[in-house]
Amino acid sequence: MTEEKILEKLRGLLIDTFEIDPARITIDANLFEDLDLDSIDAVDLAIKLQEFTGKRINPQNFKNIRTVGDVVTTVRQLLET
Repeated sequence: MTEEKILEKLRGLLIDTFEIDPARITIDANLFEDLDLDSIDAVDLAIKLQEFTGKRINPQNFKNIRTVGDVVTTVRQLLET
């Protein structure tokens, strides 16, 4: 799956789950500062990503995710393994 397709799916997930304005969801957007997610939202996002990829996300790796681009990269890596 291409990064564009992953971003498209991630954008839909963020809009549906967290009711984020689509215009705010850019590849450089910070999940916590720009999109106003909190730690509970991050857990929800991790669960949704696990459902999307069918693979478990290492919590240690997820702690390093800060931007939408980081999420896209992580999902791409999960899908490739």
